[in-house]
Order: sequence, then structure tokens, then C-alpha cells
Amino acid sequence: MIAKVLLFAALQSPLNVMSYNIRYDNPNDGPDAWPNRRADMVSYLRGRSPDIIGLQEALRRQLDFLAAGLPEYGEIGVGRDDGATAGEYAAILYRRDRFDVLDSGTFWFSDTPAVPGSRSWGNNVTRICTWAKLRDRRGGDSLWVYNVHLDHESQPSRERSVAALIQAIGNRTPVIVTGDFNAGPANPAVRAMTAAGFEDSYPSRDSLDGTFNGFRGDRAGAKIDFIFLRGLAARESRIERPVTSAGRQLSDHFPVIAVIDYR
Repeated sequence: MIAKVLLFAALQSPLNVMSYNIRYDNPNDGPDAWPNRRADMVSYLRGRSPDIIGLQEALRRQLDFLAAGLPEYGEIGVGRDDGATAGEYAAILYRRDRFDVLDSGTFWFSDTPAVPGSRSWGNNVTRICTWAKLRDRRGGDSLWVYNVHLDHESQPSRERSVAALIQAIGNRTPVIVTGDFNAGPANPAVRAMTAAGFEDSYPSRDSLDGTFNGFRGDRAGAKIDFIFLRGLAARESRIERPVTSAGRQLSDHFPVIAVIDYR
């Protein structure tokens, strides 16, 4: 009887998911540059211990630092510039003790999605999506995770990127989409996600739900960072506003966190 109860509890284990643009390692950020934040970033992520993290803007040297400090996580993704290690990643981190990776890949938001570094839709910056199919060792169905970083300038690129994302996902379920959409809830690119049956795990509640803070801690503006769900439901969600040990912002974005019912 005890064994059955424990098995049931394991199958009911929620998923803790985070989407976080950690700001790329830019020496011009002065006191907010990565070397001044990286130890606190490790401490923050360890303290929250998400099961899945969708990171945006991470460079290879940043991911290496996180890997050294957080060996409990596996990593999925490639650099957007060459499909190997150059440029920013849209990396997926997952807890090794909970998930096995069944399949994974990266595609480029362009007319040639398999060509590293490609861009086509008015974006001057290369944009990508990294995805993975994960199997939960605690039981339950496998799930799909997609992590994106949409363009910050081109609205046509954002809209076409979301259309490509939805097409790539197809009828797969259950699905988690994390990402920096560089667009708020009212933007057509974001509305296309909800129109396609994806639920925003944290519907914007007020005018202080902005997630880009510019290292100033600014809460105004639109929520541009999302965790979308299909075939899953969030029992809890929040925006956190972590700071470094020196009292500065941990990144120029705030992380979004969702606790997701899953079995």
C-alpha cells in the first residue's frame, strides 16, 4: 500500500519551469557585466532548482560557467551563428536526475531553417529555436520543450517566426514553450500563440508586470517573456525580481516561473 502511495505521489510531481534571458556577456555593461553577476546567477538558479530552464542570450562561456556551478543540469542547444558554439544560444537546461533526452535540435527562423546563421524576414540578428523531447523518469508521458528568442526590431520577423514555431510543433502534446518574444501580450505574434491553443502560464495582471528591466529594476512596460503551455496547466506562476549580492539586478530581464501540473 505504501509503495502505491509513493508511486502515485511521484506521478503527481509538478514541473517547475523557468524562462530567463540572462543577458549576454557584454563587457560594456560595466558594473552589470557578467563577471559581476555570474556567481549570484549560479546561487539563484540553485536556490530555485527548476526542473527545466529556457535560457536566452547565453554565450558559450556563460553556459560553461553555469555548467561548472550547476552540474546537476544537462544542456541542449547550439550557438546561433554557426550551429556549434559561436553566438548566443537559446539553451534548454534540464535536471539530469529527472529527465532523459529522447530527441533534440535547433532550427533557424528563416526561409532555410536548417542553415546555421541564416535569417530572411527583416531581422538583422540571427534568431533560433532550440527544442527537446524529454522523458520523465518519474513516470508519465514524454513532453516537448521549445525555447525561443524572437527579434527585437522586426515585427514581420516576429510574426513569421511564431508561424514557423507553430508549424514545427504541429500536433505534438504536451508542449512547453519558453522564450523572450520581444513583444507584449497584445502583439499579433503573441496573440498567434494563444490562437493556436497555447495558454500563457502567467497572464499579465497589471501595468507593473513588465519583464525587461534594463538593469534598472523597472517593472513598467509589457511582459515580453513567456511560458506557454499546451496539454498542461499551471497551478502557480510568477515573475521574480532577483538581485545580486551587491543589490544590482541579476539580469536586464526578470525570470518567469511556472509550476505545472504533470503526470
